Amino acid sequence: MNIKGMLATKPIADYQAEAGDKRLARALGVPSLVAFGIGAIIGTGIFVLTGVAAATHAGPAIVISFIIAGIGCMFAGLCYSEFASMVPVAGSAYAYSYATLGELIAWFVGWNLILEYMMACAVVAVGWSRYFIKLLQLYGINVIPDWLSSAPFAAGDVGFSVHRTSAVLNLPAVLIIAAATALCYKGIKESAFVNTIIVAVKLGIVITVIAFGAFYVNTANWFPFIPPNTGTFGQFGWSGILRAAAIIFFAYIGFDAVSTVAQEAKNPQRGMPIGMLGSLGICTILYILMSSVMTGLVPFQQLDDAAPVAVALEAHPQLKWLTTWVVWGALFGLTSVIITMIIPQARIWLCMSNDGLLPKMFGAVHPKFKTPHKSTLITGLLAAIFGGCLPIGLLGELVSIGTLIAFMVVCLGILILRYTRPDLPRPFRVPAVWFTSTMGVIFCAGMAISLPVETWYRLLLWSIVGIVIYVFYGYSHSRLRSPEERESAADPGFTKPAEDRTL
Repeated sequence: MNIKGMLATKPIADYQAEAGDKRLARALGVPSLVAFGIGAIIGTGIFVLTGVAAATHAGPAIVISFIIAGIGCMFAGLCYSEFASMVPVAGSAYAYSYATLGELIAWFVGWNLILEYMMACAVVAVGWSRYFIKLLQLYGINVIPDWLSSAPFAAGDVGFSVHRTSAVLNLPAVLIIAAATALCYKGIKESAFVNTIIVAVKLGIVITVIAFGAFYVNTANWFPFIPPNTGTFGQFGWSGILRAAAIIFFAYIGFDAVSTVAQEAKNPQRGMPIGMLGSLGICTILYILMSSVMTGLVPFQQLDDAAPVAVALEAHPQLKWLTTWVVWGALFGLTSVIITMIIPQARIWLCMSNDGLLPKMFGAVHPKFKTPHKSTLITGLLAAIFGGCLPIGLLGELVSIGTLIAFMVVCLGILILRYTRPDLPRPFRVPAVWFTSTMGVIFCAGMAISLPVETWYRLLLWSIVGIVIYVFYGYSHSRLRSPEERESAADPGFTKPAEDRTL
């Protein structure tokens, strides 16, 4: 093992060859890609974490938090779009960093993407559970006790510590992940069809809440717009705005999810930029409007609930008729997010397995359904364990830190590739690349720094586990290190590139 080997990059030609892989079905057009992005973005951010972040960190200034997160995502999204149009493969930021920054960095990014999507699936399932219980209560049904609908573990105040609660398992969270996993196992076309229907339903409900709720906004609830800091970093004031932006940031990872289905897009060079940037723009506007209405309906302190939209509406008798619709919309909406988190996770594992960094079973594709079925099942199993056992706050922070790191690497990778390979065809080019990429890094780094130190401790632990796996398995099995294995890999149509293995 040597440093030069760990920093070896994968040739763009290899990825362009893999983009022609016929094992995955090319079934997604532009509308499906935009719907896929919206399905991943509109969900937990609106229906769950908006209230928590407003109540504990930003107050009514949660609107500014969404703007900051949206701007950071816009810069990163432009960089993603150039990569995705140029290298339309399933690996997302992992693949992009492999082509520009080397294998070790790519492994680190891929390992963090695993953290991102798996924990995102879990945190959304926890929110789904809360709304499901709310729905049962609306119909006078109380059959699931608290000890079967809450996390048995809670985060401690220091480092890696956790402590037990009185609960046993969050059963509804486990069941919804199991159902979504079964759908994703069946096929991308079926998953996309169901997701598009769900997206239409939840967009209609979100727009209805904004339109009707706006008439009952009490502007007095918006003052002070930026609550004074309590003396602790991240508790209101501008540090609280940044902390809230970092926590809700993972709600925007839908455009990253779009990039992971590039090999299943009908025309990825055109569809990927439209799918990513289109869904990001639509959802940013909706987030800003929705958070403004919610903090205007009730004092922000009352939104510290896993079902904050329902809390805001129930405070106004004239809007109670909307509560049932919102709960149903949240259930549908969060279901689509779970679907669009399981799909990217499985495809990132597929890409890493194809490169030899993970065992071959992660790269297995079902001969009939054309899906990475084993990776899908593993993703669902792990997400169900985390969603059934951990609280929403801890899960949300872990997702955000993984996402922010991946975005920073992509922004840096675009700059590097512009310098090392200016000759590559780029169907989409980042405008003002030095400014855009630099600002993407600055915005993402600022939000990452504002996360609690305990989150960084947990990231460190996760990274150590990942590095151990890379050292003892990934490095020696990498196809960059094993030409014979590369040539006999199970990628139909794969041909050994003629170019040198450097950028």
